[in-house]
Amino acid sequence: MTGNGIELNDDGSRETCWVISDGAAGNERQALALAQGLGLEAVTIRLRFARPWRWFAPHLTWLAGSAMRCTDGLRISTAWPDVAIGCGRTAALLTRCLRQWSEGRCFTVQILDPRIAPHHFGAVIAPRHDALAGDNVITTLGAINTIDDAWLAHAREQFPALEALPVPRIAVLVGGPHKAQALDGDYLESLKQCLASLHARHGGSFLVSTSRRTPPEMRAALRSWFTQWPGVFWADRSDGENSYPGMLAWADRFVVSADSVNMISEACATGKPVHAFAPKPVAGKLARFHDALRNAGHLCALDADAPTAQQPLRELPEVVQRARTLWGTHRTALCETES
Repeated sequence: MTGNGIELNDDGSRETCWVISDGAAGNERQALALAQGLGLEAVTIRLRFARPWRWFAPHLTWLAGSAMRCTDGLRISTAWPDVAIGCGRTAALLTRCLRQWSEGRCFTVQILDPRIAPHHFGAVIAPRHDALAGDNVITTLGAINTIDDAWLAHAREQFPALEALPVPRIAVLVGGPHKAQALDGDYLESLKQCLASLHARHGGSFLVSTSRRTPPEMRAALRSWFTQWPGVFWADRSDGENSYPGMLAWADRFVVSADSVNMISEACATGKPVHAFAPKPVAGKLARFHDALRNAGHLCALDADAPTAQQPLRELPEVVQRARTLWGTHRTALCETES
């Protein structure tokens, strides 16, 4: 049952939820977004694994309980939650085990392809480019997030100084190396040339954010290079408060490194023009992701002088609705089993 948007058990107690993190910030954000959408107050479990479980997750479940620890060194609690949400392959080991350890009482949700059959979980949420199918698979175009009009308005209030920067404000979001897209010296040089050309045509300012995955040498090179133009640069805490939310809220258009599904999806959620920068064609899943967004009208060409805003990519409400349906089916089956 639900009370004021908060999930409650039949006895009136609040549903418990674990968000299972593999340490990747983008994965953790997706799991937390789903928990928030479901009205659950989540406890975040950040994992570390012994070998060989880390190598073979989520396939090797034998003695997995002994192989897993929270990052603070504590064992995983045996007070199993009502709902567990994991994101990423290594997190999927605990998500999978919780279903067995709780004797089916814990409703388990796995975000991204777990590399095992979806039936091992209560629900699997995976982008279309993962090519998963099943009765309990919820398919998205990109990464889920909580960005909507209210989120953007709040971010503008948090970072009002960005409004004063010259327009157009072009957000440049940089991730890290990917097997389908190298972020090396050649990539950096191509990015510099394209952005310099963009600024020569339109002027304005740059809102630049790197990620944890950005190589230090690229981070330093970008920091030095962007000093020639108005704007803001954020790479880590030494730059002050993380202004990434403000960049999403105040940007007039986006240039995002092609590797980051999360950052591209978050930029597309704003409804502003987005370009995924790839000087050379990418292949595999990443190419399918770009193609799906491009076909849906969420990506634009970098050389478009007057790109138009698109329908925001906001998939969380539909994902939550479908997850609730599967969760309801799980609850019904559980009641029938225990009655």
